[in-house]
Amino acid sequence: MLDELKISRRHLPHWTIDGAIYFVTFCTYHITFDSEEQTIIVEHVKGGDGKFYDCFAAMVMSDHVHLLLRPKDGISLSRIMHGIKGAGARKINLHRQTMGKVWQSESYDRIMRNQAEFDEKLNYMLNNPVKRQLTDDPGDYVGWYLNKNLLGYER
Repeated sequence: MLDELKISRRHLPHWTIDGAIYFVTFCTYHITFDSEEQTIIVEHVKGGDGKFYDCFAAMVMSDHVHLLLRPKDGISLSRIMHGIKGAGARKINLHRQTMGKVWQSESYDRIMRNQAEFDEKLNYMLNNPVKRQLTDDPGDYVGWYLNKNLLGYER
C-alpha cells in the first residue's frame, strides 16, 4: 500500500491512494452563500456523483463545504476539486451576476483510514449546522446531501 501512496504539497500536504475515501473541506473566499447558493453548490456536487466520484455525503455551509467522496478509477482528487470549485464558482458568479474569486485556492483533504474515522467525519458534517444554530434537524438542512444508496442504510 505504501507503494501506492503519493504525497504532494502546496501549503498543505495532500496524500492520495487509489480507491481511498477522502474527507475534503474547502472554504469560500470572503463571501457568504445564501440558501439558494448553497443549493446551487449541493446540486453541482450531486451532478458529478457517480460520474467522477462516489459522494457519500456533502455539507454546504454559508462559508465552507465538507465532502466525503471516493474518486472513480483514473480520476484524481485534484481534478475532481478543480471541477467542483471551477464550475461551482461559475454557477455562483452567474447567479450573482458578478465575476470574481469564490473559493480559497487550496482544500484540506484527509484519507479515511477506517470505518470509525469515516463515521466521525460524517457525524461532524451532519452536526455542523446544528453547532452554528442554523437548524434543529440537520437532515433537512438546505446544504445537506446524503447518498443513502452508497451507505446502504438511512441516517
